[in-house]
Amino acid sequence: MEASLYIHIPFCSGKKCDYCDFYSIAAGKDDPMLDRYVTCLLLEAQQLFKKTGFPIDIPTVYIGGGTPSVLGNERIQKLLDGLSGLIKDYSPVFPQEITIEANPETIDRAFLEALSRGGVTRLSVGVQTFYAPSRRAVSRNGDEMQLPGQLALASEYFPGALSVDLITGLPHQNEKILLDDIAGVIDFKPAHVSLYALTMASKKSFTAPSTEEADNLWLCGRDALEKSGYCQYEVSNFCLPEKESLHNIRYWRMNNWLALGPSASGTIIDDEKGCGTRYTIPPDTETWLASKGCDFDKKGGFPPLVENLDKLTLLKESLLMGFRCVQGPDKDLFLRRFHVSIDEIIKKTIKKWRGSLNIQHGKIALTKDGLLFLNRFLIDAFEELDADFSPC
Repeated sequence: MEASLYIHIPFCSGKKCDYCDFYSIAAGKDDPMLDRYVTCLLLEAQQLFKKTGFPIDIPTVYIGGGTPSVLGNERIQKLLDGLSGLIKDYSPVFPQEITIEANPETIDRAFLEALSRGGVTRLSVGVQTFYAPSRRAVSRNGDEMQLPGQLALASEYFPGALSVDLITGLPHQNEKILLDDIAGVIDFKPAHVSLYALTMASKKSFTAPSTEEADNLWLCGRDALEKSGYCQYEVSNFCLPEKESLHNIRYWRMNNWLALGPSASGTIIDDEKGCGTRYTIPPDTETWLASKGCDFDKKGGFPPLVENLDKLTLLKESLLMGFRCVQGPDKDLFLRRFHVSIDEIIKKTIKKWRGSLNIQHGKIALTKDGLLFLNRFLIDAFEELDADFSPC
């Protein structure tokens, strides 16, 4: 079986950023819980690989959070070494891409050297903004004055393999501030930039720009990135040629992925039947640690939550994820999985939106401007599926 691997590290070094909706808890670098966490992750990985069975082709690995770099260089080294050994036991090939997320304030030379020794091929750094008032307004950790030095260090260790996150629509942000952020990031020649529009806030303790202002800011950022040579290949993601995130592309194509750590979800697709299974490890680190990881055999302990994805659900998810991409859904995979083409399954929607679609050689994708109306397009597509879809 071929399946990517996602690993969740649910720790942050300080106060959680107000915009973050991912599961995480606070932990200092000397917290003994972090050592226990790495040990339990490796135990959980061993159980998951054993249950999945040999061979498992793992093309990509993504270690996210939270803030994985909170673990520090020694724990990261232990985790990467342990995973490497397990992957070699269960997989005939080693992953083509291994990505890890990091916050700039937790990056140092020892940490980056540990990543290099551990086989990490790609580093994703959450900058969000250099502008101090915006950072403080959303409780963003780290000193903005240290960002250039940290990015310079990261680009030294990961030339051509550095990804940077930025956010638009932050409090106090305007076009000049956003353009300065983009220029500041591009100085370090990242291969990949994620430009996210602020869509949520856990505390909503600040006043963000209006919807129109936020939309205009994102468009301003998109245009600036494209003028700098970055191609948009997904709604929020831009890259230099051939520097796409291979792991995220597998999500958008709805390929298989396994998952480890509290709150992480894995999905396994049955391509012959056009359905699938999703499991989620409950977001409870304390119980997860006490149980020494998730019990995938469901013999007790800490079992995952399991959801069956029927054909209609998987159809919708495949369209939702696929149309996020500039290239659109993978037409061959879609046909093989559902035994019907995209233009047949949502023909009314395609007719209605033809002016906002690129249709070539059987591929169907939203145009650059059409992507701005992705949600409206999907609403129409889902309504058509609900009205006309027959599971037989």
